[in-house]
Amino acid sequence: MSEEIHITGTSKEEKYISLLPQLKALVEGEEDLIANLANITAVIKQTFGFFWVGFYLVKNNQLVLGPFQGTLACTRIALGKGVCGAAWKDAKTIIVEDVDKFPGHIACSSDSKSEIVVPIFNHQKEVVAVLDVDDDVYATFDETDKLHLEKIASLVTAIVSK
Repeated sequence: MSEEIHITGTSKEEKYISLLPQLKALVEGEEDLIANLANITAVIKQTFGFFWVGFYLVKNNQLVLGPFQGTLACTRIALGKGVCGAAWKDAKTIIVEDVDKFPGHIACSSDSKSEIVVPIFNHQKEVVAVLDVDDDVYATFDETDKLHLEKIASLVTAIVSK
């Protein structure tokens, strides 16, 4: 495992392409889920400077806050509630350009303006967690983020399915 990440490129796409193999190397051989999620959040936040990056884990039919980087966060989210709960319920990635326009948005921080939430599946195709990324700028996230954050989520699938 390497404790340093070296990102090359200037575009978002180039940064993701540089990041993914390094994340794979970072989590390779480490079986502890929380340690891996903590490092993944730190690396994503450090690389892109997003406002908030974290994971919510499905526990007792709720999303429960896991490792994150950023401001104080909501601790528990019900199925279907907010962007995270909707992504969990629908089992699909959701991109929100303006969180204030998302029906039922949960405002953990009024500084959050845009959001992307990516479900994480186990090998039985059940959602076991979500990767939640917020920014303090409107319309930050796009198909590039979706594509690459879903690849990062698949790394987590390999960890949770061991």
